[in-house]
Amino acid sequence: MVRTWAPDDFWQVAQPLIPAQAPRRQGGGKRRADDRAVLAAIVYLVQAGCSWWKLPAQMFGISRSTAHRRFTQWTADGLWERLHQQFLHRLGVVSEIDWSRAMVDSIAVRAEKGGNLTGPNPVDRGKPGSKIHVLCDRRGVPLTCLICAANTHDSQLLIPLLDSIAPIRGRRGRPRRLPDKLHADKAYDVPALRAAIRDRGIKVRITRKGIESSQRLGRHRWIVEACLNWLLRNRRLVRRYDRKAQHFQAFADLACALLTYRRLLKATN
Repeated sequence: MVRTWAPDDFWQVAQPLIPAQAPRRQGGGKRRADDRAVLAAIVYLVQAGCSWWKLPAQMFGISRSTAHRRFTQWTADGLWERLHQQFLHRLGVVSEIDWSRAMVDSIAVRAEKGGNLTGPNPVDRGKPGSKIHVLCDRRGVPLTCLICAANTHDSQLLIPLLDSIAPIRGRRGRPRRLPDKLHADKAYDVPALRAAIRDRGIKVRITRKGIESSQRLGRHRWIVEACLNWLLRNRRLVRRYDRKAQHFQAFADLACALLTYRRLLKATN
């Protein structure tokens, strides 16, 4: 079961990124749970969408409390974002990231237990919710993702999204972090945003309010909607049950890492 949810090639990338633990004092006590088993349990949880208390931890030979505690520690250490970046580097080295165009969009999900970075969702009768914002390349590879409250306007997250893309290595040349062109819908049609994007050397293709139909961008922008749908196959993202925003962000980063990992498998096999 551990090798099913944390395959060898996935574990080889993740293992060096896991923070080292301080050696225990000599004496009794239980043996420390295997990191790979804990990682497999967390991957299972994010894909199955179950709660921590319904996690079938016995399948992985660990306890639920150990899985949750290790997840909290690794989240604080930034493991999931680094894991996503490592798979992006590997995709870049085999020239599987298309920088010619990038697309941005968001999706709102209900926050069942509230928490920080939640707000009344205007498309869900004002119920508490959060948004997942994603920026992907032309092939639907998620380059970065951020979460915010559901009542936050999409335009407020565009620049933070662009600035959160870490430099990604390619087959040759210097690492790259910005696309040639950016596509977005009417929600991002703000003059100051257009200027900020151009200042970063990116061509802008944002639907203009009252002038253009969003459908004209369908031949390019559809891929970000597909990317969001692929991410939501990780059922833990469909509903937010985490009161702490950093935990929900961690699940989103892990979902991006898993999607990027599968793209790498497809590209190299």
